[in-house]
Amino acid sequence: MKIISRIVAVILFLVFFGFALKNTQEVALRFFFDYELRGPLVLLLLGFFVAGAALGVLGMMPTVFRHRRNLNRHKKTIETMQKETEAERMSRLQPPPPDSIININK
Repeated sequence: MKIISRIVAVILFLVFFGFALKNTQEVALRFFFDYELRGPLVLLLLGFFVAGAALGVLGMMPTVFRHRRNLNRHKKTIETMQKETEAERMSRLQPPPPDSIININK
């Protein structure tokens, strides 16, 4: 399976590298207030892809932190329940106290 994933990665790299070589013409990206950014098409596409991926990761951060907080809370609950279960099991292993104590030394 590892070799198949490596082969797929090499093929994807070659496809994207060929795409980059075919799209080297300069393009102008026009913003508001007559601001213009000129550069190769492939670099502008790569820049916007990276910016979109970064925004996606930042958008997921609250969810990730909430899941981590819930996971830690559940771990503490499980530890508490395991300690209680262990204490109950240990109390069952001890012999019951006697009903009365007889003093034989009198």
